[in-house]
Amino acid sequence: MQSPAPLTIDAARAAFDGGSGYLAACTVGLPTRATRAAVIADLDAAAHGRPDPLAYTAAVERSRGHFAALTGVGPDRVAIGSQSSVAAALVAASLAPGAEVLIAAGDFSSIVLPFVHADRSLRVRTAPLTALADEIRPGTALVVFSLVQSATGEVADADAIIAAAATHGARTLCDATQAIGWLPVSAARFDAVICHAYKWLCAPRGVSFLTVSPELERDMPALFAGWYAGSDPWASCYGGGVELAPDATRFDVSPAWQAFVGAEPALALFAAADQDALHRHTTGLAGAFLDRIGVAAPMRKSAIVTWPDPTGDDLARLTAAGITASGRAGRARVAFHVFNDLADVARAAAAIGR
Repeated sequence: MQSPAPLTIDAARAAFDGGSGYLAACTVGLPTRATRAAVIADLDAAAHGRPDPLAYTAAVERSRGHFAALTGVGPDRVAIGSQSSVAAALVAASLAPGAEVLIAAGDFSSIVLPFVHADRSLRVRTAPLTALADEIRPGTALVVFSLVQSATGEVADADAIIAAAATHGARTLCDATQAIGWLPVSAARFDAVICHAYKWLCAPRGVSFLTVSPELERDMPALFAGWYAGSDPWASCYGGGVELAPDATRFDVSPAWQAFVGAEPALALFAAADQDALHRHTTGLAGAFLDRIGVAAPMRKSAIVTWPDPTGDDLARLTAAGITASGRAGRARVAFHVFNDLADVARAAAAIGR
């Protein structure tokens, strides 16, 4: 049977009620109408004494499948969770005592602190994102970086990092939280990919994913194993004689059911969308905004645009104009997603006098 054609940008935009003037998907995504309806329906059912744990499990597994489809791996390579730092801690636990970890300087703390504060005296080095590939050396065990930097919107040169890591026998951990949803990502290229779905994937907070290569799976302990890490979770509820799942799902943590109820329709939307068209749409808007404000486009285009704003004046102007934006690390930050258009570009540029 022929696969259905991917959703167009117009069809994907139609799934949202709002979005005009909202330039903060890099902070938190907006719920789709289907997400809102699913969460309300579940709350109503529960309030009337009809919660359905089996339906919750089905929503979790459909969500896992959607994320697998989005990132080009099988569902057996995807573990579910609720926090990026927990996934990073799992990867940290795969390393031998004293192993060298190279991390992009200034990266998001949730993928940094699990290595800095590990109990096995890991040797942590940092390097600027643009120099990360060059800093990988013999003896580097793991390279940790965000594919798209939260504070700056900078896009990593994944090709160079992967090639250098392969040359020196290092593994790669990529946080794609600020990428998946607008930037096509092939998770199989990395040993591990972390993604929290509440930003660009527009899911409720509390739904995250970790993809794991077979090689990393062999070395990574199921540190947080609970009932959902079993081969049959509903038969894994009691005692210590539980057989863990034979694949990456052994790293599952107990799912936040209601969050997955809302996440599933949002993930289905993005899994069905034309990923290349999403990339063109979002980066096209970001490029148009860069042209309007007279800032040179970065070498690799991003859907996130940031510029120096140490006093917060530009962020205040955006807010006063009714635009939802954000500020990070002394920079103003705007993000363009599927629900944005050129009217948002013009409105934001006018707000800061450009």
